[in-house]
Amino acid sequence: MTDKAAINRESSRPSRPRGPVGPPRGGPMGAAAPVERAKDFSGSLKRLAGYLRPHRVTLAAVAGLIVISIILNVAGPKLLGEATNLLFEGFIGKQLPGGISKEEAVEFLRMRGQEQLAQMVQGLAVEPGVGVDFSAIGRLLVLLGGVYLAGFLCNWLQHYLMAHVSQRVTYSLREDVDKKLSRLPLRYYDRHTRGEILSRVTNDIDNIAGTLQQSITQLVQAAFTLIGVLVMMVVISPLLTLLSLALLPVSGVLTALIGRRSQVYFAEQWDSTGALNGHVEEIYAGHSIVQAFNREEAAIQDFDRENERLFEASFKAQFVSSCVRPVMQLLNNLNYVAICVIGGMRVASGTMRLGDVQAFIQYARQFTQPITQTASIFNVLQSTTASAERVFELLDEEEELPDGKQPVVLKRVRGHVEFRNVSFRYEPDVPLIDNLNLEVQPGQTAAIVGPTGAGKTTLVNLLMRFYEIDDGAILIDGVDIRDLTRDNLRKLFGMVLQDTWLFSGTIRENLAYGREDAAKEEIQAAARAAYVDQFVQTLPDGYDTVLDEEGTQISQGQKQLLTIARAFLADPEILILDEATSSVDTRTEVLIQAAMAVLMRNRTSFVIAHRLSTIRNADVIIVMNHGRIVEQGTHAELLAAKGFYYDLYRSQFAKSA
Repeated sequence: MTDKAAINRESSRPSRPRGPVGPPRGGPMGAAAPVERAKDFSGSLKRLAGYLRPHRVTLAAVAGLIVISIILNVAGPKLLGEATNLLFEGFIGKQLPGGISKEEAVEFLRMRGQEQLAQMVQGLAVEPGVGVDFSAIGRLLVLLGGVYLAGFLCNWLQHYLMAHVSQRVTYSLREDVDKKLSRLPLRYYDRHTRGEILSRVTNDIDNIAGTLQQSITQLVQAAFTLIGVLVMMVVISPLLTLLSLALLPVSGVLTALIGRRSQVYFAEQWDSTGALNGHVEEIYAGHSIVQAFNREEAAIQDFDRENERLFEASFKAQFVSSCVRPVMQLLNNLNYVAICVIGGMRVASGTMRLGDVQAFIQYARQFTQPITQTASIFNVLQSTTASAERVFELLDEEEELPDGKQPVVLKRVRGHVEFRNVSFRYEPDVPLIDNLNLEVQPGQTAAIVGPTGAGKTTLVNLLMRFYEIDDGAILIDGVDIRDLTRDNLRKLFGMVLQDTWLFSGTIRENLAYGREDAAKEEIQAAARAAYVDQFVQTLPDGYDTVLDEEGTQISQGQKQLLTIARAFLADPEILILDEATSSVDTRTEVLIQAAMAVLMRNRTSFVIAHRLSTIRNADVIIVMNHGRIVEQGTHAELLAAKGFYYDLYRSQFAKSA
């Protein structure tokens, strides 16, 4: 039996998700919903960076490609501005008389009283009488096209490489988590819900993958773009650069004010979504109960109330956060107007060229994008680091004690089981099993009975090494189970639990889960022995019928029969039955008991039972209470003793009567 089969009880435990699926993570321009913050941002980020270290050569190539693509893209507006200069200066030169120098043309214009035009011509690279050099413009445009194409190729290649890196990193993370889950003790699964564990394995790792693939490259691009654009702006015009920078504090203050207000509404939206999701989950899960008590109208009213609350919060959150974009557009347009006016005046005065004004306008529009993008990416990094922290918390959990370096291998097992002075407690301050001694001879059927919480299932968990004992020893054929590997130990056991566990697959695959090399005839023989064949033959696809994870196509009793047939097929040396017939009807239970009698013949078996009538034929009955064995003997001996077992049996008999 594998670890997965061994934790059937845990797998069937219902779970509620830790949080709602939730509203969008953010509004426009980075006004985000509440972001889960990392407890140790820098430490978790450094540890995550450790997964990137094996890919440092690829990352260096990505960084180089980003720098090249930024340089090429930043050069584009400047080249386009030069083409505009050639066009404009050629047009002006054509208007001037030919055969004279530029200085003579300027003097000629001043003599005619055209002082402002003379100043503009003086600042331009014109040649009087010579028109537009279309061949030079053509060469510039071809160069510009090549620059943009090369920038695109660099950008595409760095995204390709980064996608490879991010998927390899998340592959490694998933692999580490998967191996870790197989090494965690059952104690961990007792303390964490399935929803929480699945969230770390899926949602958190997916969040990390998305950030590695997009946000990190965007952050690097934003930083280099900001530097490149700022340098070009300063080169073109320090005055206009100062004008553009003056608007940054204003936009920062306005964005912060809007963001702070939207955060409040996003928090309300998140809470409302959680309440609505919880309501829908409860009503869906208990739909039959709602109908049975005629509470449909009340459920609808509750839904409408929560839905209205979510609508109000979502409307405010989305509206307020969406105000960031028009505010930024307004400031950018004001900056655009100021650049056009001042730039036009400087062109007219001859202190600036028209193409440079055009290029500066393009750079000014590009300048605000990296700043806004960086603010948005920082929120994403906070969320990603929090996800990484949750994954690392799982990876740092205390593992099961490692197997010995030279483990003992039991080849021929007789089934002699002994608990020798065993002590165990789940919590250090809460005693459970103290100095327990028990011996089960080979081939015996040992029934374990007692009230709820007596320690019956705990005894089986200790035998399977799902938990490590605090003191004493458990031996199989005289060998301490701690000297065996867990894999070798658990292969000795077959388990049928009260809570059934089936996976998504055919009935045949579910039956062969504990013995994948089983032949078709062996599977059907085990199914007949467990009375599974009868109902399987009535299904349209027979043994090839595909079950979902919950096995909704068949009844609870039929699922129980499948798990019993699985144990028949596994043919283990030691059998554990934990309320194995609790979900079947009385008639089927009688048949199953007869089949199990055959299965348990000459095989050491442990049977946990609440219905004492089912274990009257056991070789030894172990009566437990508060973690101690209070009585031990056959059914007849225990009844004759008129002790604890006698009272249990009489109480069940009285209830039946």
